[in-house]
Amino acid sequence: MTRRRAPSDRARKPLDAARLDALALAYVARFATSRAKLARYLARKIGESEWTDGVDAAAACAAVVAKMQRLGFVDDRQYAAMRGGAMTRRGLGVRRVKAQLFVDGIEAGDAAEAVEAAEASALASALGYARRRRFGPFAAEPAADPARRERQVAAFARAGHAPALARRILAIGPDDEAALAALDAEAALD
Repeated sequence: MTRRRAPSDRARKPLDAARLDALALAYVARFATSRAKLARYLARKIGESEWTDGVDAAAACAAVVAKMQRLGFVDDRQYAAMRGGAMTRRGLGVRRVKAQLFVDGIEAGDAAEAVEAAEASALASALGYARRRRFGPFAAEPAADPARRERQVAAFARAGHAPALARRILAIGPDDEAALAALDAEAALD
């Protein structure tokens, strides 16, 4: 059985500005990312390595991030739209979209369009979440237990949806086709 060495036993690999640039290029080629996420990745690589270049490591990191943005490999507005749209299609609400974009380091100006799109499709997203989780009109049987209904409202809230919207969807029973059709039609208008 092979024994892994502790991280402190490993020799730290040398890293310079040219290698940092290559790491950034490989990262943006593989992943859609924001400026802040790329900067965090490069800072982590600098911390894991031994910096051998004469230029300050933080300045080199900032220069590489600026270069990737200038070349168009990193675009926070486009990243926010892509990330927000994907989250909305998965059934997550506006609050979760805002929180994730904040964590990804997207500034409010770059995130505004993505947040507006998430707000516009809030009902459709909540219906998709209910459909996926089999809540409310998509359940096999109505949730008669108030505690169960509140747990479902809490699940909606954790997914980023407004509790009032969750209660509105959960009020529709599995056998109420007319109310579900009206809600679907309203979601299509969003």
